[in-house]
Amino acid sequence: MTYSPRMGRLSPTKLAGALIVGVSLAAMTLPSMAQTDIDYGNFDGYTLRVKLIGGAQYEPLYALIPEWEAATGATVDILSRANHFDLDREIKQDIAAGTLDWCVGSNHTSFAPQYGGIYRDLRDIVPEDVLADFVPRALEHGTVDGRLVQLPRHSDISNLYYQIHLYEDEELAAEFEAEHGYALAPPETWDQVRDQAIFFADPPDFYGFQFVGKDEAITGRFYELLVAHGGQFLDEDYAPAFNSEAGVEALQFFVDLYEAGAVPAGVPNYLWDDTGLGFASGSVALNLDWAGWAAFFNDPENSAVAGNIGVIRAPMGSAGVRSGWSGSHTFSVTETCDNPEAAASFVMFLTSHESQMVEARTGLLPTRHHVWNTAVDEFSENDNDWLVEVFGAYSTSMAEDSFTPPLIPEWIEVSNVLWPRLQAAIVGDMTAQEALDEAAEEAREVMEDAGYL
Repeated sequence: MTYSPRMGRLSPTKLAGALIVGVSLAAMTLPSMAQTDIDYGNFDGYTLRVKLIGGAQYEPLYALIPEWEAATGATVDILSRANHFDLDREIKQDIAAGTLDWCVGSNHTSFAPQYGGIYRDLRDIVPEDVLADFVPRALEHGTVDGRLVQLPRHSDISNLYYQIHLYEDEELAAEFEAEHGYALAPPETWDQVRDQAIFFADPPDFYGFQFVGKDEAITGRFYELLVAHGGQFLDEDYAPAFNSEAGVEALQFFVDLYEAGAVPAGVPNYLWDDTGLGFASGSVALNLDWAGWAAFFNDPENSAVAGNIGVIRAPMGSAGVRSGWSGSHTFSVTETCDNPEAAASFVMFLTSHESQMVEARTGLLPTRHHVWNTAVDEFSENDNDWLVEVFGAYSTSMAEDSFTPPLIPEWIEVSNVLWPRLQAAIVGDMTAQEALDEAAEEAREVMEDAGYL
């Protein structure tokens, strides 16, 4: 299938080589600038009200906000600093109550289509020469109904982290091969992940794997395994298609690991901080996660696995496709903002070259052309072999494996229908097929009400 402006598309929408090829070509021509070289305007005495995503990977960027305040004379009032699911619910409450009395909000390419017209077209307030330094595909995915409503902060995709020492233990290797009939090595397939996770697990002290288990997080994890096994979330007529054989295979992976005790019992309530901190605790063998944790994982002051981690591309499913659910974290400006020029200045500051370098040093994937190359050069010069390895793995997965969920307004609504059923199957209250059939029936009603069917 091909990209449709309305539907965002149903089969994997490839970010393709645009992220990597675009970076390489544009880096030859565009100069980088320090924050102090840029005039962000004068908004003396103005208070900018914002709602931002919070969490361990997002906070370092916000430490730069006083620089913008000093440069512009404005003050930033952070009204919210919540995880994205709670922030999404809060924004919807604001829409319902008519209280969009703030200017800048954290957003995401998979969340944005549902918000209607509350966000301003940034092409009206962000200069074209600024936009030219962003990867075109990231801007494309930030466009809803022909309007650029998001400025991309960083991109996300998950790859597989693992504890190296488990694969260097000769006794473990011999025992595993005797049990499974193939050599113990970092897994290439999801079947191998299941084998190894169950083999490594020694609950309650050590687990083979873990996963996020609620909200759109588990929907996304299920979705990428569905694609890896050859399935579709929606078919060509926009009808739910996830209750297929591939869907059952995808969901059964989570069910099997939960039943085997290979994952912590609390995973149905896990979100991203839980899995990141869980792997850093040293109590998990394999961890599918985004690049934002990379520096944290290798920091001995914060992580028990520092110096003992490897990272490889996400595994393949039975269709020979690698998992690669992807998108970009972004900033948007409300149509009701009382000072759109100040808001535009703020989001340009938070997505500038220097700001993206702050995030790249933690492992987050840049959306500006120059930053990718600048970051890798800096890592190499500082002999930071770990982040060179991380950026190498993630550059490949972004170029070859990445796909978005359906970029439609109903994505979150359908996700909210699906994820409680995924939970029910994982904890044994329903079979995988029952859970997916029930979710598909209700999701069909959502799509019918929206006029797709």
